[in-house]
Amino acid sequence: MDREFLTSEDIQKIVEKDFSTDRLNQVKDIFIFSCFTGLAYADVKKLTKNDIVIGIDGQNWIKTKRTKTDTRSNIPILSIPQAIIDKYEAHQESLDTELLLPVLSNQKMNAYLKEIADLCGINKNLTFHLARHTFATTVTLTNGVPIESVSKMFGHKSLRTTQHYAKIIDKKVSEDMNALRNKFQLEESISNS
Repeated sequence: MDREFLTSEDIQKIVEKDFSTDRLNQVKDIFIFSCFTGLAYADVKKLTKNDIVIGIDGQNWIKTKRTKTDTRSNIPILSIPQAIIDKYEAHQESLDTELLLPVLSNQKMNAYLKEIADLCGINKNLTFHLARHTFATTVTLTNGVPIESVSKMFGHKSLRTTQHYAKIIDKKVSEDMNALRNKFQLEESISNS
């Protein structure tokens, strides 16, 4: 089964869109946070301030145990998720609890994500889990992050689990090259006539 993911253009549309309601902006932020950390819904929901530590490189990292597999997941925090963490630092829910981000129920998140997809003109089944696929494909593998590193950040026990994402990339490369091949064939037939 093909796993859907957002392209960088899709991500840009969502990031740049300012919604008229706080709830949609909040859901957008949490979703984008996951697109740039690869964390699943259950893991984002339970993140606390204690899960942010200074990593080997002197930068902020998320170090947590995955809910689904109980494996460690260590993720360097890029500037976009760091900005989202900073934005919600003074949010009432973050002040009242130790939680890092104000995450709604998975059902509500997914319902609002469908609304966000419509408002951004994205023709994909936008669910919270799609953020994880987006991190694997568009954010990391497409940008040359080795599959072993992606697997480690994902907390996968086996590299085989992560290789599904590499196959998606290969399929995309194949589609892109076929489009290019067709373009060249068209140019060739024009120049020969």
